Amino acid sequence: MSQENQTTASAVTEFFIVGFPELQPKYYNLMATVLFCIYIAVVTGNSLVVVLFIIERSLHKPMYIIMLSLALSDIGFCTVALPKLISRYWFNDGYIAFYVCMLQRQLIHYFGTLNSLIMMTMALDRYLAICYPLRYTVLMTNCNMRILIGLSWASAMIAPSISSIQTLQMPFCGPNRILNCFCDASSMNQLACADATRQRLVSYSMAMFVLLVPFSFILISYVSILVSVLRIANAQGRLKALSTCATQVTIITIYYVPRFIVYSGTDIPNTPLPISRSQRITLVMFYSLLPPLVNPFIYCIRVKEIRQFFLKCVQTNRKGNSLTISK
Repeated sequence: MSQENQTTASAVTEFFIVGFPELQPKYYNLMATVLFCIYIAVVTGNSLVVVLFIIERSLHKPMYIIMLSLALSDIGFCTVALPKLISRYWFNDGYIAFYVCMLQRQLIHYFGTLNSLIMMTMALDRYLAICYPLRYTVLMTNCNMRILIGLSWASAMIAPSISSIQTLQMPFCGPNRILNCFCDASSMNQLACADATRQRLVSYSMAMFVLLVPFSFILISYVSILVSVLRIANAQGRLKALSTCATQVTIITIYYVPRFIVYSGTDIPNTPLPISRSQRITLVMFYSLLPPLVNPFIYCIRVKEIRQFFLKCVQTNRKGNSLTISK
């Protein structure tokens, strides 16, 4: 079948988001409420990071530029992924138009790729700060960081676009139930009426590329950081350096390990790590929602400048209240 015939053969005009296939209808309202609360928490927490960066000039540093980008990416991802899923459980409205589904698919993978590149940039920043502290301010200026982040936002579109073009060339003529919580490459490839082996290979190759390349760089960076930290004679210095990286390593582990399990367990034939559809969806939602939910709160608690900003706000508020009472 030619590419033109494949495109015109697509008779499906909309898809249905199944969500969690084993969830009983009596729990739909509860699930929608939980997802809505998660969405509000993600948007509120990450918006706080954005507002802090805008109003507090002391945060205009390379590390906080990374945090700002991560916050914007997390808001974007959850805004793309959650509203339709919440609507599916609150209003039993799981239908999504074909091209809207394609757009959601593109943006889902775009923000996933972007987060991977941002975390690679974060690892580079920590590597230079700990391993080359005397040269850090020269190498990692605000201008250089903005260039790196800008390249991340631009290049993150490449891999998802290649995969999306492949999907648009496939015919969809019957099954339209997306066995996931949102439109993604793996779920849509399974609904094609033609042989999707090539598309699955392309999607898997793109996914492994955007995961393995940054993850390899991150792994090498943090191994180098660990070696450098162990050479620090001052025990307090070692503890401070390890503490700085511990949170990032935890978030990176949450981000990458479940993704490798999902892709290796569902997209590779005869995989040694078979997982069920429900397990896959649960893992996808775990690694998709947990980092955006905890990132702003972890960084706001652990970052010294942000703690000082909140302390200054509290002290100012107390002084203002004291003056009001005295008057």
